[in-house]
Amino acid sequence: MSTDSSANAPLDGNSAAGLLRELFAVDVTSASVTCVGCGTVAKIGREHAYGGTMGAVLRCFRCDAVVMRVVRTPAGCWLDMQGARTLFVPANAWRS
Repeated sequence: MSTDSSANAPLDGNSAAGLLRELFAVDVTSASVTCVGCGTVAKIGREHAYGGTMGAVLRCFRCDAVVMRVVRTPAGCWLDMQGARTLFVPANAWRS
């Protein structure tokens, strides 16, 4: 049995780059999101979107709670998913 404490040490976020690249290199509108407000699971493409060229607010089609906010600025892109309990991207949506 190893007593090496570094074996259980956390890695930095760069170690998840491959996994995150798979998640964010897809058409996210085919992903399912779970609303924190009412628990409804729906494809992002089904949610109600409000906004313009700078960004969008996506609201649950059932209870109208904010599920996601995305904003594009000169500095970069901001994604707020406080209103989403989970985001599920099906394997067939991944690009090879």
